[in-house]
Amino acid sequence: MLKKIAQPWGWYLLAVVVFILDQWSKAAVVANLDYNSPLVFTSFFNFTLLHNPGAAFSFLSDADGWQRWFFTAIAAVFSVAIIIWLARLPKSRWLESMALGFILGGAVGNLYDRVMLGHVIDFIVVHYQNSYFPAFNLADSAICFGAFWLIVDMLFNAKETAADKAGKEDGHA
Repeated sequence: MLKKIAQPWGWYLLAVVVFILDQWSKAAVVANLDYNSPLVFTSFFNFTLLHNPGAAFSFLSDADGWQRWFFTAIAAVFSVAIIIWLARLPKSRWLESMALGFILGGAVGNLYDRVMLGHVIDFIVVHYQNSYFPAFNLADSAICFGAFWLIVDMLFNAKETAADKAGKEDGHA
């Protein structure tokens, strides 16, 4: 199934689906939860509406506001780089393409929040007793999922990549 959407537009479509699901989930949380009031599901998992003006793990969240545009610029540059990277990948690199589709969708989801709201909406909270993992959202999950598969692809397809490069250098590609 995934190999059938190996055209670049198919991976851009995946990114759009990730973006839509991310924005839908954030809108549902904003509409149904009060800020910083947990909706408890289990002893280790809840939804809590939070605003993160920083980056991952709330890095620089307490800065004076300059971080909004700094992280916006970084996300925009990386998103454009991923769009170009996807367009240049051969169809045979479908796992790498899928991973980049998830990363792109997540990056654009958080980029949209940052531009429109000045912060990213986080709501998924995992914890053990009083030890809390930083809150995150579906965009963050998609970025991590894509990064995982990108690493898997790099590890297990390293020989294929080396062979592809050797073929191009020999003029066989």
